[in-house]
Amino acid sequence: MTHIAVIGAGITGVTTAYALAQRGYRVTVLDRQRYAAMETSFANGGQLSACNTEVWNKLSTVLHGVQWMMRRDAPLLMNPTPSWHKLSWMAEFMREIAHYRQNTVATVRLALKARTALFAMAEAEGIDFDLKTRGILHFYRDRASFEKATDVNALLREGGLERYAVTPEEIRAIEPTLAGRYHGGFFTPSDATGDIHKFTRGLAAACARKGVRFVQDADVATIAPGEGGYAVGWRQTGHATDAPQVLQADAVVICAGCASRHFAALLGDRVNVYPVKGYSITVNLLTPEAQRAAPEVSILDEAAKIVTSRLGDERLRVAGTAEFNGFNRDIRHDRIQPLVDWTREQFPSVDTDRVVAWSGLRPMLPNMLPKVGRGRRPGVFYNTGHGHLGWTLSGATAELVAEAIAAEHAPERTTLPLAA
Repeated sequence: MTHIAVIGAGITGVTTAYALAQRGYRVTVLDRQRYAAMETSFANGGQLSACNTEVWNKLSTVLHGVQWMMRRDAPLLMNPTPSWHKLSWMAEFMREIAHYRQNTVATVRLALKARTALFAMAEAEGIDFDLKTRGILHFYRDRASFEKATDVNALLREGGLERYAVTPEEIRAIEPTLAGRYHGGFFTPSDATGDIHKFTRGLAAACARKGVRFVQDADVATIAPGEGGYAVGWRQTGHATDAPQVLQADAVVICAGCASRHFAALLGDRVNVYPVKGYSITVNLLTPEAQRAAPEVSILDEAAKIVTSRLGDERLRVAGTAEFNGFNRDIRHDRIQPLVDWTREQFPSVDTDRVVAWSGLRPMLPNMLPKVGRGRRPGVFYNTGHGHLGWTLSGATAELVAEAIAAEHAPERTTLPLAA
């Protein structure tokens, strides 16, 4: 049986493993954490959001980034200390401005396919992940921002998304708990929310039932051609001086988030992923009053770049910000406090005395599209670089990479008969 090694047990790695197992491959997933979904797939904003697929490659994004550099609470924050990685990423980002329109339309189309695939996985495997299919509501505080959003909406609709404008009165009807004042908004009834961590762990368990092997606490050190495929050298996490163990596989798929750039370099590829840090808070709703005061419909505040997702009865996830600060995972109070303040402003009756803060690194490529498919060498494949849309796009990109593998490697290896 053809053996595929998947590097990374986040949402993209586990959905890839599932797609491969469904096709009859022998699959081994390696990850440096003890459990699946412990890094970027742990506590994101929770939105399965085809409505949030506009790529960032616009001149206005660059101008806002410059304006916000001196604001510690800005939605987008850039550490001014230069590095070659950061500078090369920004230069490529600027070049992709010319492809803003086509990349946005392509991303929304991918998101719609992914949503169908993800729901099918959950139904087939009986995964409970606090799914809510109440839609996503964008709101805008002034006319200028609403009119800009109207142009974006035309692109999303071109990509096939059902999304329509709503008045301030309709905003109140869709989500009565909102307390702010708004010029208008857009509502996407088909979008949804859920707990990415619960989904990924549930799908990992389903993969294990199908025979997928998970090697956790595995710090992958080397990936090299060997014995007709690839030799993956790994050590137990925290044991850097130990001799590496070696896993032999016929092909390898890199689904390693922000570490994908490093692994791609080992394999002769350039995958210019940059770690863009985001923050979230999980507000524990411990009283009936707090639960009634929290939104059921998912929210996206375009000006603040903040999103919400209701996770069951007792949790509200609030997430946002983008920070270009390398591989820094520090949870900074001055980046968390705006999320708390925003929650109090929009939902004043929600108690914020039980808030859990988190930060994660989004693996972003300069064109804001994931790298999916084969690398330069035979037997090397990628499903990585999804940025802030890993949860939204993973269902489709897993199928795409599995199809690419199937085109080169049949699930069952054929053995030629021996000569007489």
